Amino acid sequence: MTTPLPYRVVEREAETSDTATIVLEPADVPLQPFTPGQFAMVYAFGAGDIPLSVSGLDGHRLTHTVRAVGAISGALHGLRPGATVGVRGPFGTGWELPAATGPDILVVAGGIGLAPLRPLVRAALTEPGRYGRLNVLIGARTPGDLLYTEEVRGWQTARRAVVTVDRPDVRWQGEVGVVTTLLDRCAFDPQEAAAFVCGPEPMIRATARDLVHRGVDPDRIRVSLERTMHCGTGHCGHCQLGPLLLCRDGPVVTWTRAQPLLMVREL
Repeated sequence: MTTPLPYRVVEREAETSDTATIVLEPADVPLQPFTPGQFAMVYAFGAGDIPLSVSGLDGHRLTHTVRAVGAISGALHGLRPGATVGVRGPFGTGWELPAATGPDILVVAGGIGLAPLRPLVRAALTEPGRYGRLNVLIGARTPGDLLYTEEVRGWQTARRAVVTVDRPDVRWQGEVGVVTTLLDRCAFDPQEAAAFVCGPEPMIRATARDLVHRGVDPDRIRVSLERTMHCGTGHCGHCQLGPLLLCRDGPVVTWTRAQPLLMVREL
């Protein structure tokens, strides 16, 4: 879809001081269904559009979590229920949970990287008998940067998730350190596990290397990569990474495909 369709903001929830989650529903004709891991180009009228991963899927409703870091993201972050945006999509590749029954699922999220992984976790939780052990490892800079706190607390209560922060405050009673330190807390079969990783690029590289070292096949590790996207259709070339155009060939790719590209220094 190259022409934006009108969507209306129906819910908004502040996640952190600079991050909010907005729920959109079609004002008229809906877009085609999205899958976890895909993204939309969301247009703030008078500002422009940016790519936003879906952080929740409910029928024709789309949920996006946006951090205010620039003019467009700031405009979207400031929207309130009743506002209208333009949406194009769906774009890109999805996470693709294993088709086979039984593999352990390992989800590793750093910072706002939890947003595109959230629909995947929800999808896995809806079929508890289909997969083995589900481990969700979440890292953030500070306790104040954590997303979806109530939902994540439920995952922790069900012993599905472990959370760590780099810089704790005086009230923090959880784990401290980078998210890769939580891998030692997980019980999973590396020969059969499927891993899904999203976050800052150094965190992706460190996590994937650690998983491979533990015996996880690089083809069973999926990562979501980020580059500047303008068109969403693979024509402008802004999101090129080696032979890949991430808006078309990504953002989700296997570590087998991503690893050699991320080892090349960009000028």
